[in-house]
Amino acid sequence: MIYISTYTQMLKGILEGCILAIISQSEVYGYELSRKLQESGFDYVSEGSIYPLLLRMQKEKWIEGYMKADSRSGGPPRKYYRLTEDGGEVLAQFRGNWSAMKRSVDHILEGGNLDENKSDGC
Repeated sequence: MIYISTYTQMLKGILEGCILAIISQSEVYGYELSRKLQESGFDYVSEGSIYPLLLRMQKEKWIEGYMKADSRSGGPPRKYYRLTEDGGEVLAQFRGNWSAMKRSVDHILEGGNLDENKSDGC
């Protein structure tokens, strides 16, 4: 299925930025993060694919993980994630890159000429 393969390749490039954006809005645990991504339309993102990204982002020091008791259900503690200062900088860079890339791709998909973009700064 070509569509899913293409979608997966495109997703790899933007998923980290989306995860950082969600964590910047509120501290979340893995399942909650997965649910928020799915609610935002990322249907092909499984919970199992998120944890390796979270681990890598922790190693890069973009996020921090900490254990917190679940006061609502009284269940076992969950690992929550919060954004670090470095993660905030990476997120700001992602937002700028995404905005520029989206503008260029939208222009092309709408039938624009690439040479026209040069005068617009794209």
